[in-house]
Amino acid sequence: MVEKLTISKWAREYIEKSARANASIDLEAVRAIIQKVAEAGRNGRKIFVIGNGGSASNASHFATDLGKSASDAVGKRFFILSLNDNTSWITALGNDYSYDEIFSGQLKNYANTGDLLIVLSVSGSSPNLVKAAELAKTMGLHTIALIGGKRGTISKVADTVVVVEDTHYGRVEDAEMTICHMICYALIEHPEWAD
Repeated sequence: MVEKLTISKWAREYIEKSARANASIDLEAVRAIIQKVAEAGRNGRKIFVIGNGGSASNASHFATDLGKSASDAVGKRFFILSLNDNTSWITALGNDYSYDEIFSGQLKNYANTGDLLIVLSVSGSSPNLVKAAELAKTMGLHTIALIGGKRGTISKVADTVVVVEDTHYGRVEDAEMTICHMICYALIEHPEWAD
């Protein structure tokens, strides 16, 4: 007889699957990202972060943690922008050009060679994220992608890729925020790593 699914059983299974998703994170890639972010801070490079939906919220959260808390700990300000956070920019670019250009259009104004672009995506194939990653590559930015198990087009474009081996939106977004927190808290708890 099949055990009846209860809320408690479902919640336990969710936590177990989340643990597997977190365990799939390539910690060497995370180490490389922490070093890249620290290097960008040292060299006065800009860091841009983008995502859609829940990943947009994670992008904003990450920009706040790195821009405020990590900057406070390190004693030098990180120049970080979540390109999700300017509604006027997004609506102007979406209306006048296309929704696919809401991030790439901003990068054309803000980005320079040597800057970083961090892309947060579950599918890895959102056209506006792909377009931004492709433009960033032509502009000489180092592109980092945190993506779900489908990988998508961005996994072929980005310079550094961390795959969360799950396709469930909630669990992938949770794991991506864990990676973002690891990046920030590595520098908050060990500011010497930013030197």
